[in-house]
Amino acid sequence: MSIKDLQPTILWKYFHELTQIPRPSKKEQRVVEYVKNFGKEHGLKTIVDEAGNVILKKPATKGMEKLKGVILQCHLDMVPQKNSNVDHNFEKDPVEAYVDGEWVTAKGTTLGADNGIGVAAALAIMESGEIVHGPLEALLTVDEETGMTGAFGLKAGLLDGDILINLDSEEDGELYVGCAGGMDANIKFSFSEEPVPDDAVPYNIKVSGLKGGHSGMDIHLGRGNSNKLLFRFMKYAYAEYGIRIASVDGGGMRNAIPREAEAVVVVPVSKAKDFEKSVREHQSVYKKELANVEPDLSFTVEKTDMPVWLIDAETGEKLIHSVCGCPNGVIRMSDSIPGLVETSTNLASVRSFENEITIQCLMRSSVDTAKDELAGMIESVFKLAGAEVHFDGAYPGWKPNMDSEILKIMNNVYKEMYGESPEVKAVHAGLECGLLGGIYPHIDMISFGPEIVNPHSPDEKVHIESVEKFWNYLLETLKNMPVK
Repeated sequence: MSIKDLQPTILWKYFHELTQIPRPSKKEQRVVEYVKNFGKEHGLKTIVDEAGNVILKKPATKGMEKLKGVILQCHLDMVPQKNSNVDHNFEKDPVEAYVDGEWVTAKGTTLGADNGIGVAAALAIMESGEIVHGPLEALLTVDEETGMTGAFGLKAGLLDGDILINLDSEEDGELYVGCAGGMDANIKFSFSEEPVPDDAVPYNIKVSGLKGGHSGMDIHLGRGNSNKLLFRFMKYAYAEYGIRIASVDGGGMRNAIPREAEAVVVVPVSKAKDFEKSVREHQSVYKKELANVEPDLSFTVEKTDMPVWLIDAETGEKLIHSVCGCPNGVIRMSDSIPGLVETSTNLASVRSFENEITIQCLMRSSVDTAKDELAGMIESVFKLAGAEVHFDGAYPGWKPNMDSEILKIMNNVYKEMYGESPEVKAVHAGLECGLLGGIYPHIDMISFGPEIVNPHSPDEKVHIESVEKFWNYLLETLKNMPVK
Protein backbone atom coordinates (compact mmCIF):
# COMPACT_ATOMS: atom_id res chain seq x y z
CA MET A 1 0.00 0.00 0.00
CA SER A 2 1.22 3.51 -0.83
CA ILE A 3 1.07 6.21 1.84
CA LYS A 4 -1.09 8.19 -0.61
CA ASP A 5 -3.83 5.56 -0.12
CA LEU A 6 -4.03 6.10 3.64
CA GLN A 7 -6.80 8.03 5.40
CA PRO A 8 -7.29 10.95 5.42
CA THR A 9 -6.08 10.98 1.83
CA ILE A 10 -5.79 14.78 1.61
CA LEU A 11 -3.31 14.86 4.52
CA TRP A 12 -1.26 11.90 3.31
CA LYS A 13 -1.16 13.40 -0.20
CA TYR A 14 0.65 16.43 1.14
CA PHE A 15 2.88 14.41 3.43
CA HIS A 16 3.99 12.32 0.45
CA GLU A 17 4.76 15.48 -1.50
CA LEU A 18 6.85 16.76 1.40
CA THR A 19 8.90 13.54 1.46
CA GLN A 20 9.87 14.27 -2.14
CA ILE A 21 11.30 17.69 -1.27
CA PRO A 22 14.72 17.74 0.42
CA ARG A 23 14.33 19.99 3.47
CA PRO A 24 17.07 19.54 6.08
CA SER A 25 17.45 22.41 8.52
CA LYS A 26 18.97 25.53 6.95
CA LYS A 27 18.30 24.09 3.47
CA GLU A 28 14.57 24.79 3.21
CA GLN A 29 14.57 26.92 0.05
CA ARG A 30 12.73 24.33 -2.05
CA VAL A 31 10.03 23.62 0.51
CA VAL A 32 9.53 27.36 1.11
CA GLU A 33 9.04 27.80 -2.65
CA TYR A 34 6.66 24.84 -2.67
CA VAL A 35 4.48 26.34 0.06
CA LYS A 36 4.61 29.79 -1.52
CA ASN A 37 3.38 28.34 -4.83
CA PHE A 38 0.71 26.37 -2.94
CA GLY A 39 -0.61 29.58 -1.44
CA LYS A 40 -0.76 31.36 -4.76
CA GLU A 41 -2.40 28.37 -6.47
CA HIS A 42 -5.19 28.29 -3.87
CA GLY A 43 -5.77 32.03 -3.76
CA LEU A 44 -4.46 32.47 -0.21
CA LYS A 45 -2.76 35.57 1.07
CA THR A 46 0.86 34.41 1.20
CA ILE A 47 3.72 36.09 3.04
CA VAL A 48 7.37 35.04 3.13
CA ASP A 49 8.99 37.08 5.88
CA GLU A 50 12.61 38.19 6.29
CA ALA A 51 13.50 35.03 8.22
CA GLY A 52 12.10 32.74 5.49
CA ASN A 53 8.93 31.73 7.33
CA VAL A 54 5.79 31.30 5.25
CA ILE A 55 2.44 32.62 6.46
CA LEU A 56 -0.81 31.61 4.73
CA LYS A 57 -4.12 33.32 5.47
CA LYS A 58 -7.57 31.98 4.69
CA PRO A 59 -10.93 33.68 5.41
CA ALA A 60 -13.52 32.02 7.62
CA THR A 61 -16.08 29.72 6.05
CA LYS A 62 -19.51 31.30 5.69
CA GLY A 63 -21.23 31.87 9.03
CA MET A 64 -18.01 31.44 11.07
CA GLU A 65 -16.62 34.95 10.64
CA LYS A 66 -17.18 35.95 14.28
CA LEU A 67 -15.00 33.20 15.71
CA LYS A 68 -11.57 33.99 17.09
CA GLY A 69 -8.82 33.53 14.52
CA VAL A 70 -6.68 30.39 14.73
CA ILE A 71 -3.02 30.03 13.75
CA LEU A 72 -1.86 26.51 12.82
CA GLN A 73 1.86 26.46 13.54
CA CYS A 74 4.47 23.96 12.32
CA HIS A 75 8.07 23.92 11.12
CA LEU A 76 9.16 23.08 7.58
CA ASP A 77 12.60 21.59 8.24
CA MET A 78 13.48 18.05 9.27
CA VAL A 79 16.39 16.40 11.07
CA PRO A 80 18.73 14.69 8.54
CA GLN A 81 19.90 11.44 10.14
CA LYS A 82 20.72 8.18 8.36
CA ASN A 83 22.31 4.84 9.04
CA SER A 84 25.97 4.69 8.03
CA ASN A 85 25.29 1.95 5.46
CA VAL A 86 22.65 4.02 3.64
CA ASP A 87 23.59 6.14 0.62
CA HIS A 88 21.41 9.23 0.98
CA ASN A 89 22.03 12.93 0.36
CA PHE A 90 19.48 14.95 2.36
CA GLU A 91 20.07 18.00 0.19
CA LYS A 92 19.20 16.17 -3.04
CA ASP A 93 17.40 12.88 -2.42
CA PRO A 94 13.73 12.32 -1.52
CA VAL A 95 12.89 10.36 1.60
CA GLU A 96 11.78 6.80 0.79
CA ALA A 97 8.70 6.51 2.99
CA TYR A 98 6.66 3.32 3.11
CA VAL A 99 3.89 1.59 5.06
CA ASP A 100 5.13 -0.94 7.61
CA GLY A 101 2.10 -2.53 9.25
CA GLU A 102 0.48 0.07 11.51
CA TRP A 103 3.23 2.58 10.87
CA VAL A 104 4.79 4.76 8.20
CA THR A 105 8.58 4.84 8.28
CA ALA A 106 11.53 5.41 5.92
CA LYS A 107 14.33 3.30 4.45
CA GLY A 108 17.32 3.92 6.70
CA THR A 109 16.74 7.64 7.24
CA THR A 110 14.67 9.97 9.32
CA LEU A 111 11.11 10.12 8.00
CA GLY A 112 10.35 13.79 8.55
CA ALA A 113 6.99 13.13 10.23
CA ASP A 114 8.47 15.61 12.71
CA ASN A 115 7.05 18.05 11.64
CA GLY A 116 5.86 16.98 8.17
CA ILE A 117 2.58 15.53 9.44
CA GLY A 118 1.72 18.88 11.02
CA VAL A 119 2.63 20.77 7.85
CA ALA A 120 0.59 18.35 5.74
CA ALA A 121 -2.43 18.83 8.01
CA ALA A 122 -2.15 22.61 7.78
CA LEU A 123 -1.89 22.54 3.98
CA ALA A 124 -4.80 20.11 3.70
CA ILE A 125 -7.03 22.41 5.74
CA MET A 126 -5.91 25.44 3.77
CA GLU A 127 -6.81 23.69 0.50
CA SER A 128 -10.18 22.27 1.51
CA GLY A 129 -13.43 23.99 0.66
CA GLU A 130 -15.43 21.66 2.91
CA ILE A 131 -13.77 22.01 6.31
CA VAL A 132 -15.58 24.41 8.65
CA HIS A 133 -13.43 26.98 10.45
CA GLY A 134 -13.17 30.61 11.52
CA PRO A 135 -10.44 33.00 10.30
CA LEU A 136 -7.40 30.81 9.72
CA GLU A 137 -3.67 31.25 9.34
CA ALA A 138 -0.79 28.82 8.92
CA LEU A 139 2.61 29.83 10.28
CA LEU A 140 5.26 27.54 8.78
CA THR A 141 8.66 28.30 10.24
CA VAL A 142 12.17 27.42 9.06
CA ASP A 143 15.19 26.06 10.90
CA GLU A 144 13.38 24.92 14.02
CA GLU A 145 15.62 21.91 14.52
CA THR A 146 19.01 23.70 14.58
CA GLY A 147 18.26 26.88 16.46
CA MET A 148 14.66 28.05 15.95
CA THR A 149 15.98 30.91 13.85
CA GLY A 150 12.68 31.18 11.97
CA ALA A 151 10.76 31.75 15.20
CA PHE A 152 13.51 34.06 16.48
CA GLY A 153 13.22 36.13 13.31
CA LEU A 154 9.42 36.43 13.25
CA LYS A 155 8.24 40.04 13.59
CA ALA A 156 5.24 41.37 15.46
CA GLY A 157 2.27 42.50 13.39
CA LEU A 158 2.28 39.70 10.80
CA LEU A 159 -0.24 37.41 12.53
CA ASP A 160 -3.87 38.26 13.22
CA GLY A 161 -5.11 35.25 15.20
CA ASP A 162 -5.88 34.99 18.90
CA ILE A 163 -5.28 31.24 19.33
CA LEU A 164 -2.21 29.28 18.22
CA ILE A 165 -2.32 25.51 17.81
CA ASN A 166 1.18 24.09 17.51
CA LEU A 167 1.09 20.77 15.59
CA ASP A 168 4.58 19.61 16.62
CA SER A 169 3.93 17.23 19.54
CA GLU A 170 4.40 13.50 19.27
CA GLU A 171 2.15 11.67 21.71
CA ASP A 172 -1.41 10.58 20.91
CA GLY A 173 -4.03 11.69 23.43
CA GLU A 174 -1.90 14.36 25.05
CA LEU A 175 -2.17 18.15 25.11
CA TYR A 176 0.95 20.17 25.84
CA VAL A 177 0.78 23.49 27.63
CA GLY A 178 4.45 24.11 28.44
CA CYS A 179 7.98 23.24 27.34
CA ALA A 180 11.60 23.61 28.37
CA GLY A 181 13.93 26.35 27.23
CA GLY A 182 17.31 25.57 25.75
CA MET A 183 20.82 26.82 24.99
CA ASP A 184 23.78 25.62 22.93
CA ALA A 185 27.30 25.19 24.26
CA ASN A 186 29.95 25.56 21.53
CA ILE A 187 33.45 24.42 22.45
CA LYS A 188 36.64 24.57 20.40
CA PHE A 189 40.12 23.15 20.91
CA SER A 190 42.92 24.33 18.65
CA PHE A 191 45.74 21.87 18.08
CA SER A 192 49.05 21.55 16.28
CA GLU A 193 50.05 18.64 14.09
CA GLU A 194 52.67 16.20 15.31
CA PRO A 195 54.45 13.44 13.35
CA VAL A 196 53.38 9.82 13.63
CA PRO A 197 55.87 7.66 15.58
CA ASP A 198 57.73 5.05 13.53
CA ASP A 199 56.41 2.12 15.59
CA ALA A 200 52.72 3.13 15.38
CA VAL A 201 49.87 0.88 14.23
CA PRO A 202 46.79 2.80 12.97
CA TYR A 203 43.27 1.76 13.94
CA ASN A 204 39.73 2.95 13.36
CA ILE A 205 37.56 2.41 16.43
CA LYS A 206 33.83 2.88 16.10
CA VAL A 207 30.72 2.86 18.29
CA SER A 208 27.56 2.19 16.27
CA GLY A 209 24.16 0.52 16.39
CA LEU A 210 22.73 2.85 19.04
CA LYS A 211 19.12 4.02 18.90
CA GLY A 212 19.82 7.72 19.28
CA GLY A 213 16.61 9.73 19.32
CA HIS A 214 15.31 13.14 20.31
CA SER A 215 17.51 14.77 22.94
CA GLY A 216 14.46 16.21 24.68
CA MET A 217 11.77 13.57 24.29
CA ASP A 218 14.09 10.55 24.74
CA ILE A 219 16.82 11.80 27.09
CA HIS A 220 15.22 10.10 30.12
CA LEU A 221 15.33 6.65 28.49
CA GLY A 222 18.99 6.11 29.37
CA ARG A 223 20.11 5.34 25.82
CA GLY A 224 23.80 5.20 25.03
CA ASN A 225 25.64 8.30 23.87
CA SER A 226 28.21 7.25 21.28
CA ASN A 227 30.57 10.11 22.15
CA LYS A 228 30.62 9.24 25.84
CA LEU A 229 31.17 5.54 25.14
CA LEU A 230 33.98 6.20 22.65
CA PHE A 231 35.85 8.59 24.92
CA ARG A 232 35.33 6.38 27.95
CA PHE A 233 37.33 3.73 26.12
CA MET A 234 39.89 6.22 24.85
CA LYS A 235 40.58 7.40 28.39
CA TYR A 236 41.33 3.82 29.39
CA ALA A 237 43.38 3.16 26.25
CA TYR A 238 45.37 6.36 26.73
CA ALA A 239 46.42 5.23 30.21
CA GLU A 240 47.03 1.57 29.30
CA TYR A 241 48.42 1.72 25.76
CA GLY A 242 49.45 5.31 25.17
CA ILE A 243 47.12 5.80 22.21
CA ARG A 244 47.37 8.98 20.15
CA ILE A 245 44.44 10.54 18.29
CA ALA A 246 44.57 11.44 14.61
CA SER A 247 40.92 12.34 14.10
CA VAL A 248 37.49 11.98 15.67
CA ASP A 249 33.97 12.18 14.23
CA GLY A 250 31.13 11.62 16.67
CA GLY A 251 27.47 12.53 16.49
CA GLY A 252 25.88 15.26 14.42
CA MET A 253 22.70 17.22 15.08
CA ARG A 254 22.68 19.09 18.40
CA ASN A 255 19.17 17.86 19.26
CA ALA A 256 19.77 14.20 18.39
CA ILE A 257 21.30 11.75 20.85
CA PRO A 258 24.45 10.63 18.99
CA ARG A 259 24.20 7.10 17.58
CA GLU A 260 27.66 6.68 16.05
CA ALA A 261 31.17 7.91 16.83
CA GLU A 262 34.55 6.91 15.47
CA ALA A 263 38.17 7.86 15.83
CA VAL A 264 41.44 7.11 14.07
CA VAL A 265 44.12 6.40 16.65
CA VAL A 266 47.61 4.93 16.65
CA VAL A 267 49.02 2.42 19.13
CA PRO A 268 52.62 1.28 19.70
CA VAL A 269 53.19 -1.94 17.80
CA SER A 270 54.15 -3.74 21.01
CA LYS A 271 50.68 -3.09 22.45
CA ALA A 272 48.55 -3.53 19.32
CA LYS A 273 47.22 -7.01 20.09
CA ASP A 274 46.28 -6.08 23.64
CA PHE A 275 44.58 -2.95 22.31
CA GLU A 276 42.43 -4.98 19.90
CA LYS A 277 41.48 -7.36 22.70
CA SER A 278 40.56 -4.43 24.92
CA VAL A 279 38.09 -3.07 22.36
CA ARG A 280 36.31 -6.42 22.33
CA GLU A 281 36.25 -6.49 26.12
CA HIS A 282 34.78 -2.99 26.29
CA GLN A 283 32.11 -3.96 23.79
CA SER A 284 31.10 -6.77 26.12
CA VAL A 285 30.98 -4.36 29.08
CA TYR A 286 28.91 -1.80 27.16
CA LYS A 287 26.48 -4.43 25.92
CA LYS A 288 25.94 -5.73 29.46
CA GLU A 289 25.46 -2.26 30.89
CA LEU A 290 23.02 -1.19 28.17
CA ALA A 291 21.44 -4.57 27.37
CA ASN A 292 17.86 -3.40 27.84
CA VAL A 293 18.10 -0.13 25.93
CA GLU A 294 20.78 -0.77 23.28
CA PRO A 295 20.54 -4.40 22.10
CA ASP A 296 22.29 -3.61 18.79
CA LEU A 297 25.27 -1.74 20.24
CA SER A 298 28.52 -2.42 18.43
CA PHE A 299 32.07 -1.36 19.29
CA THR A 300 34.57 -2.38 16.64
CA VAL A 301 38.23 -2.00 15.80
CA GLU A 302 40.00 -2.44 12.48
CA LYS A 303 43.35 -1.48 11.07
CA THR A 304 43.28 1.50 8.75
CA ASP A 305 45.57 3.68 6.64
CA MET A 306 48.38 5.46 8.42
CA PRO A 307 47.38 9.08 9.17
CA VAL A 308 49.57 11.87 7.85
CA TRP A 309 49.85 13.48 11.30
CA LEU A 310 48.42 13.33 14.83
CA ILE A 311 46.71 15.79 17.13
CA ASP A 312 49.39 17.07 19.47
CA ALA A 313 49.72 14.96 22.59
CA GLU A 314 48.80 17.66 25.10
CA THR A 315 45.57 18.63 23.33
CA GLY A 316 44.66 14.99 22.78
CA GLU A 317 44.96 14.26 26.50
CA LYS A 318 42.93 17.35 27.46
CA LEU A 319 40.25 16.42 24.92
CA ILE A 320 39.90 12.91 26.31
CA HIS A 321 39.61 14.03 29.92
CA SER A 322 37.22 16.91 29.26
CA VAL A 323 34.82 14.90 27.10
CA CYS A 324 34.80 12.17 29.74
CA GLY A 325 34.11 14.80 32.41
CA CYS A 326 31.39 16.63 30.46
CA PRO A 327 27.89 16.20 31.95
CA ASN A 328 25.43 14.30 29.79
CA GLY A 329 21.85 13.09 30.14
CA VAL A 330 19.28 13.90 32.79
CA ILE A 331 20.58 16.30 35.43
CA ARG A 332 17.39 16.77 37.46
CA MET A 333 13.76 15.66 37.38
CA SER A 334 10.92 18.11 37.96
CA ASP A 335 9.71 18.57 41.55
CA SER A 336 6.29 19.79 40.46
CA ILE A 337 5.36 17.53 37.50
CA PRO A 338 5.90 13.78 38.12
CA GLY A 339 7.92 12.05 35.42
CA LEU A 340 9.01 15.26 33.66
CA VAL A 341 12.70 15.99 33.15
CA GLU A 342 13.54 19.44 34.47
CA THR A 343 17.15 19.81 33.28
CA SER A 344 19.29 17.81 30.87
CA THR A 345 22.17 18.10 28.45
CA ASN A 346 23.15 16.21 25.30
CA LEU A 347 26.82 15.85 24.32
CA ALA A 348 25.80 15.96 20.69
CA SER A 349 28.97 16.10 18.62
CA VAL A 350 32.77 15.87 18.81
CA ARG A 351 34.52 16.46 15.50
CA SER A 352 38.05 17.26 14.37
CA PHE A 353 38.83 19.41 11.36
CA GLU A 354 41.95 21.19 10.17
CA ASN A 355 43.76 22.19 13.37
CA GLU A 356 40.63 22.37 15.52
CA ILE A 357 38.17 20.15 17.35
CA THR A 358 34.60 21.31 17.85
CA ILE A 359 32.21 20.04 20.52
CA GLN A 360 28.54 20.91 20.84
CA CYS A 361 26.08 20.33 23.67
CA LEU A 362 22.41 21.25 23.85
CA MET A 363 21.17 22.07 27.33
CA ARG A 364 17.48 22.10 28.20
CA SER A 365 15.62 23.16 31.33
CA SER A 366 12.26 24.46 32.42
CA VAL A 367 14.13 26.47 35.09
CA ASP A 368 16.32 29.23 33.66
CA THR A 369 18.64 29.37 36.67
CA ALA A 370 19.22 25.61 36.47
CA LYS A 371 20.07 25.96 32.78
CA ASP A 372 22.57 28.69 33.63
CA GLU A 373 24.16 26.55 36.35
CA LEU A 374 24.55 23.67 33.90
CA ALA A 375 26.13 26.02 31.37
CA GLY A 376 28.61 27.11 34.02
CA MET A 377 29.47 23.49 34.82
CA ILE A 378 30.20 22.68 31.17
CA GLU A 379 32.16 25.91 30.78
CA SER A 380 34.33 25.06 33.79
CA VAL A 381 35.16 21.57 32.53
CA PHE A 382 36.33 22.73 29.12
CA LYS A 383 37.99 25.99 30.18
CA LEU A 384 40.13 24.06 32.65
CA ALA A 385 41.23 22.01 29.63
CA GLY A 386 42.15 25.15 27.71
CA ALA A 387 39.25 25.17 25.24
CA GLU A 388 37.29 28.16 24.02
CA VAL A 389 33.65 28.09 25.16
CA HIS A 390 30.72 30.25 24.12
CA PHE A 391 26.97 29.92 24.39
CA ASP A 392 24.28 30.88 21.90
CA GLY A 393 20.88 29.88 20.55
CA ALA A 394 19.17 30.43 23.89
CA TYR A 395 15.40 30.23 23.69
CA PRO A 396 12.82 30.62 26.44
CA GLY A 397 10.59 27.98 27.92
CA TRP A 398 6.81 28.13 27.67
CA LYS A 399 5.12 28.53 31.03
CA PRO A 400 1.90 26.48 31.45
CA ASN A 401 -1.41 28.35 31.73
CA MET A 402 -3.93 25.96 33.21
CA ASP A 403 -6.70 28.56 32.74
CA SER A 404 -6.13 28.64 28.97
CA GLU A 405 -9.33 28.97 26.94
CA ILE A 406 -8.09 26.72 24.12
CA LEU A 407 -7.07 24.09 26.71
CA LYS A 408 -10.60 24.00 28.10
CA ILE A 409 -12.12 23.80 24.61
CA MET A 410 -9.82 20.99 23.44
CA ASN A 411 -10.33 19.09 26.67
CA ASN A 412 -14.12 19.24 26.23
CA VAL A 413 -13.96 18.30 22.54
CA TYR A 414 -11.75 15.30 23.33
CA LYS A 415 -14.13 14.06 26.04
CA GLU A 416 -17.10 14.38 23.69
CA MET A 417 -15.29 12.50 20.90
CA TYR A 418 -13.54 9.77 22.89
CA GLY A 419 -15.32 9.55 26.24
CA GLU A 420 -12.26 10.41 28.33
CA SER A 421 -10.04 13.37 29.09
CA PRO A 422 -6.71 13.88 27.33
CA GLU A 423 -3.54 14.03 29.40
CA VAL A 424 -2.37 17.60 29.94
CA LYS A 425 1.41 17.86 30.10
CA ALA A 426 4.50 19.98 29.76
CA VAL A 427 7.29 18.60 27.58
CA HIS A 428 11.07 18.63 28.03
CA ALA A 429 11.59 19.16 24.32
CA GLY A 430 11.76 22.68 22.93
CA LEU A 431 8.71 24.00 21.13
CA GLU A 432 8.52 27.31 19.32
CA CYS A 433 5.62 28.40 21.56
CA GLY A 434 7.92 30.05 24.09
CA LEU A 435 9.49 32.28 21.46
CA LEU A 436 6.20 33.02 19.72
CA GLY A 437 4.56 33.93 23.01
CA GLY A 438 7.25 36.54 23.57
CA ILE A 439 6.48 38.16 20.22
CA TYR A 440 2.69 37.80 20.48
CA PRO A 441 1.98 37.77 24.24
CA HIS A 442 -1.81 37.97 23.79
CA ILE A 443 -2.04 34.66 21.90
CA ASP A 444 -3.46 31.61 23.72
CA MET A 445 -1.38 28.52 22.81
CA ILE A 446 -1.54 24.74 22.91
CA SER A 447 0.33 21.88 21.21
CA PHE A 448 -0.71 18.37 20.14
CA GLY A 449 0.02 15.81 17.46
CA PRO A 450 -0.14 12.14 16.44
CA GLU A 451 2.06 9.36 17.80
CA ILE A 452 5.60 9.66 16.42
CA VAL A 453 8.30 7.42 17.88
CA ASN A 454 12.08 7.71 17.60
CA PRO A 455 12.11 11.20 16.05
CA HIS A 456 15.54 12.52 15.06
CA SER A 457 16.73 8.99 14.26
CA PRO A 458 16.52 6.61 11.27
CA ASP A 459 14.01 4.58 13.31
CA GLU A 460 11.47 7.42 13.19
CA LYS A 461 7.93 6.29 12.43
CA VAL A 462 4.39 7.63 12.73
CA HIS A 463 1.36 5.61 13.77
CA ILE A 464 -1.21 5.59 10.96
CA GLU A 465 -4.35 5.31 13.07
CA SER A 466 -3.20 8.14 15.35
CA VAL A 467 -2.80 10.44 12.34
CA GLU A 468 -6.47 9.98 11.44
CA LYS A 469 -7.45 10.57 15.07
CA PHE A 470 -5.27 13.71 15.19
CA TRP A 471 -6.90 14.96 11.99
CA ASN A 472 -10.47 14.40 13.17
CA TYR A 473 -9.74 15.99 16.54
CA LEU A 474 -8.20 19.04 14.86
CA LEU A 475 -11.19 19.53 12.55
CA GLU A 476 -13.67 19.24 15.42
CA THR A 477 -11.62 21.71 17.46
CA LEU A 478 -11.74 24.26 14.63
CA LYS A 479 -15.54 24.07 14.65
CA ASN A 480 -15.66 24.89 18.36
CA MET A 481 -13.60 28.04 18.55
CA PRO A 482 -14.96 30.81 20.80
CA VAL A 483 -16.53 34.01 19.51
CA LYS A 484 -14.31 37.09 19.46
